[in-house]
Parts: sequence; C-alpha cells; structure tokens
Amino acid sequence: MKHPTSPQSNPPRNLWRTRYGIGLMVMGAIAAFFLLAEHRAHIFGAWPFLLILICPLMHLFMHRGHGDHGHHTGADQPRTGVHEPDQANQENGHESR
Repeated sequence: MKHPTSPQSNPPRNLWRTRYGIGLMVMGAIAAFFLLAEHRAHIFGAWPFLLILICPLMHLFMHRGHGDHGHHTGADQPRTGVHEPDQANQENGHESR
C-alpha cells in the first residue's frame, strides 16, 4: 500500500543544478569575460596601486591573532594565567603542562 508523500519529505533541490541555475552560471561567465575583456586596460593600470594597497591590509588582517597587543603587563607585575614551559623540559622536547 502506497502512502501519499508530503511536500516536506522531498529534499529541496540545489539551485545550481536546475535549468535556471545553469543559465545563471553561463550568463555570469559571459558577463565576466566581456567585463574583463573591455576593462583590461583599467585593471592592469591600477595593478601597481592595488599591490601597494594590499600590503597594509595584509598587515592589519594577518597580525590579528598574534596576541594581546597593547595589553602587556609590566615587569614588576606577576604574570598570572600564563603557563610557560620550563627551560629544561623545552630542551628535551617536552613541555610542562
């Protein structure tokens, strides 16, 4: 005996595998080709400036995880919550935890 299927039992289809999704990808590829072909001189003319702009942006975004910049403790204050490996254990390749 077959039970009627509910609309929720069918998984939603991926847009990019439908006829409309493939059409959008083809139109996007054609638009990207003509955009690059027509504006190649503008893109290559701005290339040196973009390289110079990339340097400070990379510095800002890539140094984000290096620690607490500006929140250093003074030499006279004890370091709390920071666990550093012993010198003897570090030479042996072991870290104390």
